[in-house]
Amino acid sequence: MVELEEAVMEIIVNAGQSRSLCFEALRAARTGNLDEARQLLKEADGYSRQAHQMQTKLIEQDAGEARQPMTLIMVHAQDHLMTSLLARELSEEIIQLHTLYRQ
Repeated sequence: MVELEEAVMEIIVNAGQSRSLCFEALRAARTGNLDEARQLLKEADGYSRQAHQMQTKLIEQDAGEARQPMTLIMVHAQDHLMTSLLARELSEEIIQLHTLYRQ
């Protein structure tokens, strides 16, 4: 069974790292470094995957007999994850626009 505090921190840290890499990718695209931007998005995907896997473990535990308490820090972790997923999707679209603009 996953400890709640450990799980929440893993989600926050990995989602935060993913979000940061997405914004680095946007800065790279803005300066014309599109290959670097794409690489940064791939790196962001790895962190996002780790955060999502931990979220999935918590959901699985909650669906069983180990009900998870809904705490403010858990809501905060979910917010970080969802924000990072949105940042990833928007970054992909913006980088695609930079790619089209530079052709």
